[in-house]
Amino acid sequence: MSPATPNIGLTCNLEVVVYGGGQWTEPAAMVPLTYVQAVARAGARPLLIAPTPADEGDPTELLGLLDGVLVTGGADVDPAAYGAAAHAETVHVTAERDAFELLLVREAAARRLPCLGICRGMQMVNVAYGGTLDQHLPERLADDVHSGRGEGYAEHVVELEPGSLAASASGTTRFTVKSAHHQGIDRLADGLQATGRAADGTVEALEDRARRFMLGVLWHPEEDEADRLIGAFVRACRDARAGGPALGTAGAAEVGLSR
Repeated sequence: MSPATPNIGLTCNLEVVVYGGGQWTEPAAMVPLTYVQAVARAGARPLLIAPTPADEGDPTELLGLLDGVLVTGGADVDPAAYGAAAHAETVHVTAERDAFELLLVREAAARRLPCLGICRGMQMVNVAYGGTLDQHLPERLADDVHSGRGEGYAEHVVELEPGSLAASASGTTRFTVKSAHHQGIDRLADGLQATGRAADGTVEALEDRARRFMLGVLWHPEEDEADRLIGAFVRACRDARAGGPALGTAGAAEVGLSR
């Protein structure tokens, strides 16, 4: 990779993993390899980032190393982050990860640094902007086509709004996606637009059109080599690295994002 290759930070799951063929377990910061491969395949340098004391409350130095932030999927968002009580199906929350990612999304928005949220990452974008989540979609859906029911990724059709960033990045307005989630958007945050939906009305894409590239999608583009979205995100990060227009340094409070 050349010196002009954009650096993209990939947020990590914080969980206990098994090492040594099952001989021992250890707390780890990790991310599925498909994210790393998809970002590298699109021509960027994937850098795994996890919460550290150095970044608590002020990610300035960290973001100074990055040309974009990709907020990955993973465990449920803690409803305490948006002032709600936990549903019985909301499990495996990690407050440390939540706090780190909320801060990253808000500061990326403030700096107009490209940011892509995938699955849980889309949910984090909505919460960072002040929105709330539906903690268990199967309770309101007649047919849950989103979770895969423990059988791997589900597949269903998504419709994107013509002219939206989501449609432009994907190169189409209607296609089949891979999905694995049970939470979704409840109240859409001010400043965001829902630009993609499934047939059952579930919000599948949201974006802040006032930012360089602030996009969240509920599906998993990293799992499909034919999906063009991560490539579009990498191009936006490359443009940001080259010093294109719309770069800013205002703090999150100045752009009105909820904390």
